[in-house]
Amino acid sequence: MKFSTLASLLLVAMLPGALQAQPQKTLSLENIMHFQSITEQVLDPQGQVLAYSTAPDRGDSQGFVKRLSDGQQFSAAGGSDPIISHDGRFTLFTVKPALLAVEKSTAKARKKLKSGVLLLDNQTGAVQHFERVKAQAFSEDGKFLALWFDKDEAKDDKADQHSDNAAETASAKISKKTAKEDAGSPFTVVNLTTGKSQHFADVTDWTFSYDSRYMTLAQNDTANELHKLILLRLDSFKQAELVDNKSEQVGAVALSRDASHLAYTAGNAAIVAAERPYRLALYSLETGKFSAIQNAEKSADGWWLNHYSKLNFSADGQRLFFGRVPQISQQFHVPKVTQEADLYSEQVITGQRGLNIWHGDDPLIKPNEIKQYAKEQQRTYLAVLHLSSGSVVQLADTQVPDVQLTEHKRFLLASSDIPYRKIITWAGFFRDFYLVDINTGHKIQVLTQQPSDSEPTYSPSGKYLAWYQRGQIYLYDFADGRKSLLSGNIKTPFANEDHDYPSAAPGYGFGPWLADDSAILVYDKYDIWQFDTTSHHGFMLTAGEGRKQRRSFRIEALAQPDAAFLPTVTDGESVLLQGYSERTKADAFYRAEIGKSGVTVLLDAPVKLEVLARANNTNTFVFSQQRYDLYPDLYTAELLHPDRAKQQTTLDKQRQQLPWGKAELVHWRDGDGREMDGVVIKPPHYQPGTRYPVLVYYYRFMSDRLFAFPDMKINHRPNFAWYAADDYVIFLPDIRFEVGYPGISSVKALTAGVQKLIELGIADPNAIGLQGHSWSGYQTAFDITQTNIFKAAVAGAPVSNMTSAYSGIRLGTGLARQFQYETGQSRIGESLMQAPQKYIENSPVFYVERIHTPLLIMFGDRDDAVPWEQGIELYMAMRRAGKDVIMLQYEDEPHHLKKYPNKLDYTIRMKQFFDHYLKGRQAPPWMISGEAYREPVSED
Repeated sequence: MKFSTLASLLLVAMLPGALQAQPQKTLSLENIMHFQSITEQVLDPQGQVLAYSTAPDRGDSQGFVKRLSDGQQFSAAGGSDPIISHDGRFTLFTVKPALLAVEKSTAKARKKLKSGVLLLDNQTGAVQHFERVKAQAFSEDGKFLALWFDKDEAKDDKADQHSDNAAETASAKISKKTAKEDAGSPFTVVNLTTGKSQHFADVTDWTFSYDSRYMTLAQNDTANELHKLILLRLDSFKQAELVDNKSEQVGAVALSRDASHLAYTAGNAAIVAAERPYRLALYSLETGKFSAIQNAEKSADGWWLNHYSKLNFSADGQRLFFGRVPQISQQFHVPKVTQEADLYSEQVITGQRGLNIWHGDDPLIKPNEIKQYAKEQQRTYLAVLHLSSGSVVQLADTQVPDVQLTEHKRFLLASSDIPYRKIITWAGFFRDFYLVDINTGHKIQVLTQQPSDSEPTYSPSGKYLAWYQRGQIYLYDFADGRKSLLSGNIKTPFANEDHDYPSAAPGYGFGPWLADDSAILVYDKYDIWQFDTTSHHGFMLTAGEGRKQRRSFRIEALAQPDAAFLPTVTDGESVLLQGYSERTKADAFYRAEIGKSGVTVLLDAPVKLEVLARANNTNTFVFSQQRYDLYPDLYTAELLHPDRAKQQTTLDKQRQQLPWGKAELVHWRDGDGREMDGVVIKPPHYQPGTRYPVLVYYYRFMSDRLFAFPDMKINHRPNFAWYAADDYVIFLPDIRFEVGYPGISSVKALTAGVQKLIELGIADPNAIGLQGHSWSGYQTAFDITQTNIFKAAVAGAPVSNMTSAYSGIRLGTGLARQFQYETGQSRIGESLMQAPQKYIENSPVFYVERIHTPLLIMFGDRDDAVPWEQGIELYMAMRRAGKDVIMLQYEDEPHHLKKYPNKLDYTIRMKQFFDHYLKGRQAPPWMISGEAYREPVSED
């Protein structure tokens, strides 16, 4: 293997140094609020233009466009989410309502604040603003811009006054609600070369043709009996009204890539959208003729089209895919009392009941079913029209509902979780996988009860299917229908070697296929394997250097010229690898050649590297490099020459003006003698020999954050830079768990790690604090029942009683929490009925008498992951036992605080809590005597 020290020297030379003005002495919360971070970045296909946006933690975004050829940079006030036209000439930014305008508005007024867009000319820097835009897009050639606007609310309000009368004049009585739901909104298409534009009202659907010659628009205004389908010639803005009627709502529209065919759906506008059947028609742009594919009624094979049926042509234009349903939904209407007899009608009275029935044989428990209801109402089942024969084939059905829409011409990959929906509650997520024949709809089952996170991968030409299962790699050959074991003679494990959950270990995933289907690349923990699909022979592309160095290699920055096709590689192609060192925690870039064994280092330095974007038509790519004390600015380089990278942003200047510490790696052995790693962040003016208060923050593996720049945000976590600037040491230890004993596993790792900091003379043994949230919130609550080494602890959203949390409901998904204990993060490995003692032994609430550490609990009372009653249980138990406990209940907040006032308040109170117990600062009144309830007065 070849090593390049030159690359290291060049990288270090590129990094901004400390030759700057002296930083300020303190770091405030306002500094954090104002700190700008890069939020998005994108390259044009030719690699000539870089667009990116930045945003502070609190405030408005800023967009930027930089020409890489001459370094010219333009700014876009308020810009975010950049999109560059395919020709690189223009950039579109979303402009959201200004924070000040939002904060000054009443709740009602805020709903009327809408986003706009800013169009920036990448050559001149000229900008154009467009207000109240809800969707926007460039044509494929970048010559035209589509702008779809929000409805004019003033116009809508006025129209509402007359909508009932307008509806009465229609061919059928149409409800005011239906007319409003079906109505479109203003739309404009702009010729960016000439500056001319064309405006349309009441647009509900639109699309550019792939060749940028045409645009289709559906116009609908039911109240005024307007329903049109327009084909617009972009070069002349000449319109052809393909459909113009008074009674049929035009639904979905699609245009084939070669612009030879157009498909659309339409349905009776007098019927409410959710109950409306649709018909499907095909229009030939070459002959000007329509073909009826399916009427607005049940097909011969028992399927309907509805309001949610989407249309997609295959890339070659030979197939039209569309969604169908086995029956049209009927909305549930609560009966109303309209006459005296209804007052005593059992049917009317019970029809107004509020009831959900939980049956033992329900496939989904009721809260999960309710959460899935809207999605299921919108579910359609994929079918395909073969244009050459005119035949329609149903591909998905109620038993195998999910079919992946790809460009494969013979088989598509399908899956079903239906056989396993009931066991989701305790066993987790599984699927059966099938190959469905596009020509016949026939399904071949290839995998049974496969974990949902181990999905098969399909070869580009559709010859093979590969997957991971129970530690092995398998290949399915479509030609003969045989399943082969690729990894059978290989001793290297393909299962996750760090998996410490009570479930089957997943694999490390797949790299790209070779474009001709001749081989597939597969990852183990460290190395990359290339398996030949004919001989089934496998060799290590990385020549075993990964395991030898304990460095995880992964392929990065592959081009994807066509979004319809996944990235592939070719034999002999040189690819960029990113290699993460498990020893040093640093990244490096390497070169490998497909088909040959061996790697060459391109860039190796003590930083974290991240590939962020790639120009699809050239080898230019964007990456960042960061350390704890180096902001991840953007760099551009040619794919195999990252050592020659050019720095494109300078946001690290902000950090250089602030007091900032350093991060170091520390090693120790846990209570079971296992080697452990952790990160120690030292304050800016750290003095060896001086002992410091230590704040421990953790979850599972944290040492890989050694070179990570800390998030400059105010949220539910302690801000590392803020604490370090106030002379705290922050400790980020790794935790390894033993199934059945998650609580004590945490204690063994933490106490040994903290003891190491004491031995090193870093930690003040009388000033060590512990903070965790969610899973580490649980650990925090448990740890303080087993050790007195911590002088203060803060637990955010902790589980305190596994016996009651076991069947608790995750409000965000409606799922029960049983699977988390039996197979997932909580790592008990058995049910509550099988092992009640393990649930008790791992529950902090049963050991509160042992707690001698002051505890601050935080919960949002709308927590969507952990029932917030878990916080109440712990608080009540500690209160009953006379322990030092305070609970912060943030109203109407989920698992992670969302409202900025609450995030800031929690950040301040957490710091006050630690400052008092670890630094001896005066306790604020809320810590001494709490706060009385106050009912807020709404100003809206």
